Amino acid sequence: MSDHTLSQTPDLARFATVKAWVFDLDNTLYPRHTNLFAQVDVRIRDYVQRLLSLPADEAQLLQRDYYRRYGTTLRGLMLEHKIAPDDFLEYVHDIDHSAVAPDPQLAAAITRLPGKRYILTNGSRSHAEKVMARLGLQPDFEDIFDIVRADLVPKPHADTYDRFLAENGIAPGEAAMFEDLARNLEVPKALGMATVLVVPRGTEPILAEAWETEGREGAHIDFITDHLGDFLTAIVDGLAARTTG
Repeated sequence: MSDHTLSQTPDLARFATVKAWVFDLDNTLYPRHTNLFAQVDVRIRDYVQRLLSLPADEAQLLQRDYYRRYGTTLRGLMLEHKIAPDDFLEYVHDIDHSAVAPDPQLAAAITRLPGKRYILTNGSRSHAEKVMARLGLQPDFEDIFDIVRADLVPKPHADTYDRFLAENGIAPGEAAMFEDLARNLEVPKALGMATVLVVPRGTEPILAEAWETEGREGAHIDFITDHLGDFLTAIVDGLAARTTG
């Protein structure tokens, strides 16, 4: 898709050979307006504030700086302050997941995808499992590859994608990656994966920093959608029609 406009009519030829469907978690499998990550954001700020004895506003600025530069605030804290990750991960993901609503359409479409399904997230496995349970996705995934499995090296670092693909025996040319951050799709595209950027719906406020929305016009983006459930439904319906037609 060369013009990078929103599309709910995916190129079925591009997805016909996909055997591995790889999904980011936060703001991808559930819509950004759910604002679940706002709870995590507050707890990260509180953790930084407590750890470094900073005022709340300074802690938030440092948290955002580390997130932008290192991929996660945790990575920045590990590199610059030598913290151990376990306490951080447990603390920041201790949130109320009830804001995530069940999504029967998405669950049904993912179940029908030909091949295997995966989660590749910079969050923790326990957080992913709680989100997936709320969505109704728990039985449908081959693997949850979280930040611990990535040796605490977050996307968009190339080593994380290489480790994920190797451990799961995935051929990049037979895989598709779904993400809400354009920069996290650069490596997958270079490896040969189909790339789909999931953005907020046109009528939703974009609860993001400016850098998080950059890169949507890049050549590494194959498709853009503002409704993952509709997009996947179009894929599975189209592929099924081609099979039976």
